[in-house]
Amino acid sequence: MLYRFHAVRLAALFLLLAWQTSYARPDMAPLGPNIADRGSAYYHFTQKQFASRDGKRHYNVWTGVPNKSAPPGGFPVLYMLDGNAAMDKLSEAFLQQLFAANPPVLVAVGYQTELPFDLDSRAYDYTPPGTDTQQLRGRAGGGSNAFRQLLEERIAPAVEKGIAINPAQRGLWGHSYGGLFVLESWLTSPFFTITFSAVPSLARNDFQLLKAMEAVSPQQAAGKHLYLMEGDGDRRAQDENSESGVLPRVRSTLAQLDQHGVPATYRLFPGLTHGAMFATSLQAALLQLSQAEKQPL
Repeated sequence: MLYRFHAVRLAALFLLLAWQTSYARPDMAPLGPNIADRGSAYYHFTQKQFASRDGKRHYNVWTGVPNKSAPPGGFPVLYMLDGNAAMDKLSEAFLQQLFAANPPVLVAVGYQTELPFDLDSRAYDYTPPGTDTQQLRGRAGGGSNAFRQLLEERIAPAVEKGIAINPAQRGLWGHSYGGLFVLESWLTSPFFTITFSAVPSLARNDFQLLKAMEAVSPQQAAGKHLYLMEGDGDRRAQDENSESGVLPRVRSTLAQLDQHGVPATYRLFPGLTHGAMFATSLQAALLQLSQAEKQPL
């Protein structure tokens, strides 16, 4: 019986290690031309470059504007983190689908690299102060406040200049570390009114962000809506072999927020892995913002 008990524990440990490894290995093959390079019949794109205040991180920002007149209140807009990879996921067929509804302005905030991700820069930019470098595989973290200031005070005014934008439909989407940044932005800033957080690593730092979410009042969240999207394809094994039960706790927290009058919506994508959630959650956010997807997230 003791041997069997240890074997079960060892199997659970291997499942957890495999889950952690799958999180840590995004496809890092260099990217080819994206939709901005190929051109679109539905959107026209421009690019701008920015640098962090300390000069250590350099950004490439794509802005896509629909080839139609803005609605009376202005276009919705979605800021997409990990912009290089996000641009790589946009196809002409998908832009046509957005265009047929209420198309948003697209702002892809990436880095000056040919790779889908700048792993060092995103680890610093997207994680909150106090993040342990051991949790980031030795990379420096904790720069989210500086990046948020750059995004809200320099990037957004520059890319929105001359475009009719509806501030009540200014969205922010992020995946993984980007999802953490989105949640922290929802907690601390009124700038983005519609926030889409995909598979954020909420177990980090003893559930610090999740605990902060649990304490949010309707007054604090006034004028904002949080969408949190999860896949259970590679978390199911972890949750079944962990006392924390990440997904049930996240789902319960969002349900409690909604019951208390805080606009917060949880959506589970059954069977989707952490990596697969990148493209799926991005498309879901864009469809929701453009009203091309009628059912609520």
